[in-house]
Amino acid sequence: MLYPILTPSRFLVDLSGVWDFKLDNGSGFAEKWQEKPLENAMSMPVPASYNDLKEGEEFRDHYGWVFYQRKISLPQYNGQRLMLRCDAVTHHAKVYLDGAMLCEHKGGFLPFEMEITDKMTAGEHLLTIAVDNMIDYTTLPVGGRSDLEGDCVGEGKKKPRNRPNFDFFNYCGITRPVKIYTTPKDYVKDITLIPELKGKHAAITYEVETEGNGSCRMEVFDRDGRKVAESNGEKGVLTIQNATLWQPRQPYLYEVKVTFGTDEYTLPYGVRTVKVDGGRFLINGRPFYFKGYGKHEDTFPHGRGTNLPMDTKDISLMKWQGANSFRTGHYPYSEEMMRLCDREGIVVIDETTAAGINLQLGGVQPGGEAVATFDPKNGVQTLEHHKDVIRDLIARDKNHACVVMWSIANEPDSGAEGAYEYFKPLFELAKELDPQKRPCTLASVQMADPEKDCSAQLSDVICLNRCYGWHSGDSGLERAEAALRRELEAWKKVGKPVVFTEYGADAVPGMHDTTPTRYTEEYQVAYYEMNNKIFDEYELVVGEQVWNFADFATGQGPLCLHGNKKGVFTRDRKPKLAAHYLKERWGKIPDFEYKASGK
Repeated sequence: MLYPILTPSRFLVDLSGVWDFKLDNGSGFAEKWQEKPLENAMSMPVPASYNDLKEGEEFRDHYGWVFYQRKISLPQYNGQRLMLRCDAVTHHAKVYLDGAMLCEHKGGFLPFEMEITDKMTAGEHLLTIAVDNMIDYTTLPVGGRSDLEGDCVGEGKKKPRNRPNFDFFNYCGITRPVKIYTTPKDYVKDITLIPELKGKHAAITYEVETEGNGSCRMEVFDRDGRKVAESNGEKGVLTIQNATLWQPRQPYLYEVKVTFGTDEYTLPYGVRTVKVDGGRFLINGRPFYFKGYGKHEDTFPHGRGTNLPMDTKDISLMKWQGANSFRTGHYPYSEEMMRLCDREGIVVIDETTAAGINLQLGGVQPGGEAVATFDPKNGVQTLEHHKDVIRDLIARDKNHACVVMWSIANEPDSGAEGAYEYFKPLFELAKELDPQKRPCTLASVQMADPEKDCSAQLSDVICLNRCYGWHSGDSGLERAEAALRRELEAWKKVGKPVVFTEYGADAVPGMHDTTPTRYTEEYQVAYYEMNNKIFDEYELVVGEQVWNFADFATGQGPLCLHGNKKGVFTRDRKPKLAAHYLKERWGKIPDFEYKASGK
């Protein structure tokens, strides 16, 4: 799926702004709110999560549908094809124009679009997007069973609510931009680029998917606008002599220009290769070491809404520390962020929305009895939707140089009965769909036994989420260190590279003590010092991504101090002591050849 841009042949309208908004009272569809202007509507910015933008628990924790609405009109667009695109609507969307449904989409973190050429006649039109925030055993991320009744609120009354099976706030709404764009009737539909290095030269195998009639021409321009390669036809090879490679923290982007008939599309493109070789992770043939973070798209008051200034600040802070990478925990991030990472040279592990596929981590069961995660009848029912998410993710991100690995899921029940059978076709699908055949992984949960974890068989790189020294009770860092060593000895037998994609300890900003104790900033530093000492001793460890980059919002609970405090930065991006410690550490660790053999 091509990112919408302005070109000499394409027009682009961003519908961001203040829309009308209303919480569904349970009768919105019955009363046909989509067919007329909303009565007593609130003002609501798009894009943004709606939860923190109005006051009150009933609003913040609303359960069910909401309605967004605005009027749209367009000037004459010369008979071009007209598309309406939603970059992300969380989690379930129904889109209407003048009361007639245009499309329905499930999944809150990837784009979808529809053609409206024949529907946009002259004059004003009423655009309505209904958004459902409900999560259950069929959605990704996973929530509690939808057939369970709600909480008792007195006098035998029940109130439905979401039960997230994940530790981050269920922010919802139109979280990314809504856009209208045009193409000619004969147009470029998709572009696939596959890089290969041949000495100092780069050979880019390309395939262009088109609709209609016309001839296709490919041109590649360097940063100074000089043409460095060209070819004709919808399939072929572009050869760049003495190519400048895209490198972590040293990015170089070419411009690939595709012309088909009267249509033009330009794609920023970095040339680089990715490969797993024994115990090494290679970028451009050199052993790479991941330094960075697990993150969230989480800011106040945007929630999970697009926030380009904060995205820019986050990357600036990472580069200040010497970090080179992050994982998109636990869902795909905005394409604006992916394009920014291409420009800035930040390496990305790109993760699906599959958080919570683990009923051992608080899944809500009927009657309270234990249910196996992959039980065919009572377990999660996410497999087909999971496949759709993988298809959509790879379709969107396949050409990004920053993306070096696909993460199929976060902390699933990967050692349980049925896990291998669930995940094997998903790994195979990702390998089949990705033209670059990037490595695939899943982020393994703390309780997973290396001998039973299906990741040992399926993942190209073992990604571990581990919090020895935090989730291990009051045993102290000495015992935590011993437990971590025992586990790494077990993974050593698997013979694959290991990246720690989560390890962290909560620290309340400003809480200090002379002796490091839990929740102090000193303990957070001591925790990282212990873990990093062990990572340095094992050559199979090829990366460390701290959990988390910044404090983030969660649902309420006895262990949540106004959100999760594992951030190295506060939610408004002020550094804790650990930020300075990591800056000193990562400044001494090179991006490449940190460990000699990777065994």
